[in-house]
Amino acid sequence: MNDLEKTGNLIEAGLWFIVTVILFIQCLRSRRALRRVFALLAVAFFVFGISDLIEARTGAWWRPIWLLLMKGACVAIFIYGFLEYYRIKKRPNT
Repeated sequence: MNDLEKTGNLIEAGLWFIVTVILFIQCLRSRRALRRVFALLAVAFFVFGISDLIEARTGAWWRPIWLLLMKGACVAIFIYGFLEYYRIKKRPNT
């Protein structure tokens, strides 16, 4: 792995940690139904940031296999969380 890839992964991890903080703040400011979604997404983005730190060290997002599974689980939670967010927002009077 070259330094550019490693640096890119570190920057990416920093971005996910910033997203985590933003989602956590939204969690504190939101009503109950959305609070659960924001909390779930905040945890998933935090774990995804950690996975990028690991990737910066290993040089591959698919190696070791548990890293691939970790990233896949995070992406599945992102999709679920965003779908749940839009489902809640479509409700009348929300």
